[in-house]
Amino acid sequence: MATIIDMPKLSDTMTVGTLVRWLKNEGDTIQSGDMIAEVETDKATMELENFEDGVLLKRYVEEGAQVQIGTAICAVGEAGETAPDAPTTSAAPEAQAATPTPEPSPVVAQAPTATTSAPASNGRVMASPLAKRIAEDTGVALQNIQGSGPHGRIVKADVLAASQNPSAAAPVASAPAPQVSTLAQASIPVSNMRATIARRLVESKTQVPHFYLETEADAAALLTTRAQINKRLAELSAEQGGGIKLTVNDLILKAAAEALVKVPAANASWMGSTIEQHGSVHLAFGVAIDDGLVTPVIRDAQTKTLRQISIEAKELIALARARKLKPEQMTGSTFTVTNLGMFGITKFFGIINPPNAGILSIGATITKPVVNEDNQIVIGKRMSLGFSGDHRVADGAVAATFLSTLKDMLEAPSLLLWQGV
Repeated sequence: MATIIDMPKLSDTMTVGTLVRWLKNEGDTIQSGDMIAEVETDKATMELENFEDGVLLKRYVEEGAQVQIGTAICAVGEAGETAPDAPTTSAAPEAQAATPTPEPSPVVAQAPTATTSAPASNGRVMASPLAKRIAEDTGVALQNIQGSGPHGRIVKADVLAASQNPSAAAPVASAPAPQVSTLAQASIPVSNMRATIARRLVESKTQVPHFYLETEADAAALLTTRAQINKRLAELSAEQGGGIKLTVNDLILKAAAEALVKVPAANASWMGSTIEQHGSVHLAFGVAIDDGLVTPVIRDAQTKTLRQISIEAKELIALARARKLKPEQMTGSTFTVTNLGMFGITKFFGIINPPNAGILSIGATITKPVVNEDNQIVIGKRMSLGFSGDHRVADGAVAATFLSTLKDMLEAPSLLLWQGV
């Protein structure tokens, strides 16, 4: 007898998921442990595991459809067995009416460009549901776009960029191609991730009394130390401990973890009737991805060397950009670091990620005239350090002490190396 497989709850806050892509076709033989589909939750895109042996008899949900938890998505049974109709008494029957994202109409490629089409799966262009919707709204031909996502998948940014290029627009029958405006107007559906980000940010700003402090650090020694370490690492083989390259962010994460050990009052959470001061530093850091921001967590960061933090951060970033982070890799943080320096932003203040009591914001290192200890005007390298704090947990003195401690470590980076590189 066929087994109906429902949409499971893949994260603690998930109520609905978007079935991004089927990994198995109807008629395929599948086993327990096989991954049968990719599902976008409010936090990441995850593979859906099958726990039945047999044949995939029927897929009830099309790619791109939003499906609530408990809704039937497919049936698994024996070869030759007739697939049952989709249950009408699902926990969320309205989700069965979810309309799949329409595929863009076939078009004839216009003047060829240097770009190539995205890889196809079963004759279909690989693109995220959001990218498909924007392409349809803006008249962009997905076949003409080179995807920048995982495995060449087309994402939102690719379509928005292509919408500025008239050669990527789809012609309408035999009529002349429509003029594409410089700024294409589009109604962009809100993804599960974007909706969750919006909800959490509103909760944070309305429920957490933020206060803000900012200071400036001399980054010259930090940059010199990083260059010296990377030069040495480049000379070593992987067996000798080489094979990695430190980033400024790696050094900042290490410094933040050490500073939180010295100022534990900043590594705390508001619990209503109590303030919980955490015994470990579980350090979250922001990673920008298509249509959102995720904050993977380096656990027990205070126990890890600079090398270990660098390696783990790079692994988490790769998983985040591939949307393969597990829920446990994005939860349980005690403090957050966000860095926009790589975008040229010199200073800003982040919004607190509850239940953290603070978030550290890092700006770009800039070259500017400064006055040294001898009252001489010289060329300096300066980095802005911003702190957004929960005033229920910490006062200005605690935040100021944390920033001062962090600044001392960044200006004397040898303090970060006592555990080894």
